[in-house]
Amino acid sequence: MNDLMSKSDHFGHHYDGRNHGQYASLIKKYTSASKRPLNPAEQSQLIRLLQNFTVTQSWNWRSLTTTLYSFTSAGVFTPHKPMGERVKLTQAALLSKLLDATIFKCNQKPQAWDIDAQGIANLLWVMAKLVDSGKEWPPGLKEAVAELLTQVNIQKDQFNAQAIANLLWAMAKLVDNGQERTPELNEAIAVLLSHVNAQKTHLKPQEIANLLWAMAKLGEFVELNMATSTFESLVYQISYNPQFTHHAILMSLWGVMVCCARLSLDSNTNRNHVLEKHMDDLFTRLENISPVNEEDQSILAMAACWLGKPCPVTPYYQTTTSKYQTIFRNQLQSRIPSLKIEEEKSLHSLPPVDLLLPDHNIIIEVQGPSHYVSGDFKTRNGSTLLKIALLRKSGFEVIEIPVNEFWNKGLMNRCIDQIKTRVDTPAQDHGAVSFNIGWTEEAKVTANKGWQFSDHSYLTAEEHSEQQTRKPKRKRKRKRR
Repeated sequence: MNDLMSKSDHFGHHYDGRNHGQYASLIKKYTSASKRPLNPAEQSQLIRLLQNFTVTQSWNWRSLTTTLYSFTSAGVFTPHKPMGERVKLTQAALLSKLLDATIFKCNQKPQAWDIDAQGIANLLWVMAKLVDSGKEWPPGLKEAVAELLTQVNIQKDQFNAQAIANLLWAMAKLVDNGQERTPELNEAIAVLLSHVNAQKTHLKPQEIANLLWAMAKLGEFVELNMATSTFESLVYQISYNPQFTHHAILMSLWGVMVCCARLSLDSNTNRNHVLEKHMDDLFTRLENISPVNEEDQSILAMAACWLGKPCPVTPYYQTTTSKYQTIFRNQLQSRIPSLKIEEEKSLHSLPPVDLLLPDHNIIIEVQGPSHYVSGDFKTRNGSTLLKIALLRKSGFEVIEIPVNEFWNKGLMNRCIDQIKTRVDTPAQDHGAVSFNIGWTEEAKVTANKGWQFSDHSYLTAEEHSEQQTRKPKRKRKRKRR
């Protein structure tokens, strides 16, 4: 570290940061060899050295992307519990320096000559990892994401198959963790999706799984015909390919189910049979495994329900009751005292529903912003679409209630009046349909509480970045973790 500080001081504003990048790459190499990120003790030891880790605006793009990527991959910024205040402050200061340098680099006029497509893909992967699983967005991260999305649109013709898959994965993760739907995001996703079919023969198995997962996670964000044609194109690359790991097959299976859900909820389509055949093939390849992961168990259970096959697992679901769910249940019960209501019921091994009216075969789902893309209360996400479609396929009528206007007592009463009308109508007149309570003009849907697919597979960008750091030329190699 003293040597790095000496070089930085000696060269001043002419220093390009390459030695700092090599240092960060060594940390990443250590964790790759250990097959795990830094543990709390190792992280604490390293943080003491990083208090004087200087980042300047003169760094070149490669040094900046390698440093930020390598430190994130190694777990330098991972919050552990407990964590000392000194460690937190050093983490925040270092990350702030790197994000500020990224924003400055992207804002250079004329555009910095050394900004490359792979570095953009790696940095957006970093941004997705920094907010994964609901972590708080660090200061400066939203600005950095906005600048990188602009760069995606500038470099749109330079991304290869791997970068496209990794970028869409990262964008889906960012959106799932609160990224706003900006014009730059909309354009970037549209541009990347338009390149998928042309690059499909160059996609590796894990990249295909990442793409299917990302498009499914984005739900109605992706136009239905675009999603369907891309899914149909990619699933042919999966069939009987022995290189697909169990985890990649599970990711792909979930993605195909979401696409089938979208088609089943659209009364104007009849293309489900093609994807259902691939769903069946994927499910068959997983029948002999015994997953212990809750998410994997849920995927298998949902696929079995969809295909009408025996469930090979007994999935475990954590149940949570939101305050809005409780408020609505109490209001509904007070208005209809004789109505039987069950909460957090798991039906046919599916994720628990909010409220079940067992005497009427009706399910009521009360949804917060996490059930929509970017929390916009308009665009349904993949988990939402799949849960609704499976419940309908199982013969239930589904009433979907958003919470964005929950505080309006008049709307609440109107909603309950409509439900009362439904329960007073003979069940045979309902059918297995999805019913959106008409208290807003937009269609509102459901969510799969607490369940989302993990990104265990996303080491394509990591390994690529490591390869890029070792060999600054053109060769890139992917390795699944």
